[in-house]
Amino acid sequence: MSDARRKSYVARFERVLDHIERHLDDALDVDRLAGVAHFSRFHFQRQFADFVGVGVARYILLMRLKRASLQLAFRHESRIIEIALQAGFENPESFTRAFRSAFGQSPSQFRRAPDWPAWNERYVFRIPERKVDVQVDIVMVEPVRIAVLEHRGPVPNLNATVARFIEWRKSSSLSPVERCRTFGLAWDNPDTTPPEQFRFDICGEIESALPDNPQGLVEKLIPGGRCARVRHAGAHERLAESIYPLYRQWLPGSGEELRDFPLYFHYLNLLPDTPPGELLTDIYLPLK
Repeated sequence: MSDARRKSYVARFERVLDHIERHLDDALDVDRLAGVAHFSRFHFQRQFADFVGVGVARYILLMRLKRASLQLAFRHESRIIEIALQAGFENPESFTRAFRSAFGQSPSQFRRAPDWPAWNERYVFRIPERKVDVQVDIVMVEPVRIAVLEHRGPVPNLNATVARFIEWRKSSSLSPVERCRTFGLAWDNPDTTPPEQFRFDICGEIESALPDNPQGLVEKLIPGGRCARVRHAGAHERLAESIYPLYRQWLPGSGEELRDFPLYFHYLNLLPDTPPGELLTDIYLPLK
């Protein structure tokens, strides 16, 4: 297959994956998805499995269960039956069977004590990294006072830290999500850092001093100054597709030098309230 034909082939499957992410609540039958890709229905299911690593029906189920599992972990006010119905199941019993088959825990067990490493293993696919052309803007940012929960350790455990941060945010009322921004400070590259040494800060903007708290948050400051900014559209798992072009393509030819502060994210909307395909994240690279 020529390079041009392969790029076209990959782009067609990327359209399908984007369509699934944006339409999890819709009927996602094979005929419709094959039409999105402009593939023959006869070959589509095998082509999809070869590209992603799992069949199309299994992939859709896992995406719906992903949203449901995040609601279970981070939205304790939502009843399991409500989550099951939103995920497309007719009753809690069928939801429980599918959930246990996928993750080895019932929904109620997962809500109480999520097995995040096992959960992450279900979302390892063989989808090629996307080639993204990024639009870089140079902006001036003001300092931001933040409450920080420091994650230290393997990436698969990050969601447990997120749950503790959400618990603090809801119980303290010091960083209400309705008016205070949410950030992530990326101290390390997960692709090159030993898992036990990986560092990532989960942050919420605050308007007053941070008191001692049982979740262990500390107060920090995102400094003001010049930054390169890129807007990433899509799932957080694909942020690297916008980060690498910033470092590999834009920075070497920009004439800019980096400041002594890590790359960071401003999450413009958040899971599980926003479908993965509609997530927007501004990526900031601090410059001198």
